[in-house]
Amino acid sequence: MNTIQLESEQIAPSKIVCIGRNYLEHIRELGNETPDDMVIFNKPNSSISNDLQAFRDEPLHYEGEICFMVRAGELHAVGFGLDLTQRELQSKLKSKGLPWERAKAFDGAACFSDFVTLGDTPVESLSLQLEIGGELRQQGGYELMMYKPVQILAGIQRFMSLEDGDIIMTGTPKGVGQVQAGERFVGNIRSAQNLLVSGEWLSR
Repeated sequence: MNTIQLESEQIAPSKIVCIGRNYLEHIRELGNETPDDMVIFNKPNSSISNDLQAFRDEPLHYEGEICFMVRAGELHAVGFGLDLTQRELQSKLKSKGLPWERAKAFDGAACFSDFVTLGDTPVESLSLQLEIGGELRQQGGYELMMYKPVQILAGIQRFMSLEDGDIIMTGTPKGVGQVQAGERFVGNIRSAQNLLVSGEWLSR
């Protein structure tokens, strides 16, 4: 089982539950329809990797996200995640009304920073920043989400059990794009102006 670092612990999530189309400007930049309800899909444990790939059968696209680790049915910890997508394949599958998993759940499709416990940190204060090659590409957070983290948690739990250590990816703001080999990615999670946790990857 692949693991994620939570402070001094190594955690092996049983699954990653992802929320799609949770930021309006991201919906518009991809030309998608605004959904009537949360868009939910899963990635398996085998999708977790520290190796940021630029290509897997086709060029991959990045999506930076605020991610939560669940414990005892609650949002326990927060980290930064990269949702990697085979965009061309995803578009073909969507056009046929087929599931996205082949484009979203492949090995290496999820990269995560370390996670830190939330403690007294209010989820309302959380935001993300993604820099690529020193240039800010994505930023956003709680105030821009269509579905807030507590709503997302409740929505998932209506039909799916969440095990301790499972990860929720809460969607991506505008600014997604293609991964280029040799680029340095730095993803940050902030509470107001305070840096909580950061992850760094060199794409290949």
